[in-house]
Amino acid sequence: MLGKVRSDRRTLRRAYQGLVLLSVLALAPMTWAWLTSSGHRVTAGAPGWLERTPPAQAALVLGAGLAAGRPSPMLARRLDIAADLYRAGRVRALLLSGDNSTTSYDEPGAMRDYLRAKGVPDAAMVLDYAGFDTWDSCVRARKVFGAERVIVVTQVFHLPRAVALCRTAGLEASGAGDDSSRTFPGPTYVYAARELLATAKAFADARVLHSDPVYPGPREVSLTTILSRPGPPQPGA
Repeated sequence: MLGKVRSDRRTLRRAYQGLVLLSVLALAPMTWAWLTSSGHRVTAGAPGWLERTPPAQAALVLGAGLAAGRPSPMLARRLDIAADLYRAGRVRALLLSGDNSTTSYDEPGAMRDYLRAKGVPDAAMVLDYAGFDTWDSCVRARKVFGAERVIVVTQVFHLPRAVALCRTAGLEASGAGDDSSRTFPGPTYVYAARELLATAKAFADARVLHSDPVYPGPREVSLTTILSRPGPPQPGA
């Protein structure tokens, strides 16, 4: 009888230790994302957010879906933030990274059209048609478009993962995020809950597998061409 009790206790202890280990493994990617991006994130719209955003070569705007061929509400908000950064002189170019995997779905083109209607000149915009996920967008910004310093533009719940991935990809990256919980609370909480799994995949891609983008090349010169043109000095540069 005593032996059975001891065996049951050992089984319970091992089960508890296994649960603890699984919890640690599940939280490790989130911890990596938060620590890597710490000090490099601002909430757009907060007092003084533009001044607290370090100047960069480009704003890397990550796609967030289309609705009837137009940017979704969350993507539109990202584009508004990118336009603010450009008008304030914090960036000289906007790198619009999204999905154009089929001829009927052109996310970067819709992003460009939206910004064009807001008065952003075509000459300041660069389109990445193969930004199929955040890691691909970050790697391609560095290796395909030759960016070195970017401001990643997304929602606040996505910002730690996005900034961490871009910094791991070799970019000097900061991030400006929309606090979508105020305007889109339902979708925000759903997407935020998905970040646990998304960040685990991101950690595997960036730190374990060192995955290549779906389309790793060829090299594009559109961004470096914009940056080579004479322009006003950036604030703090």
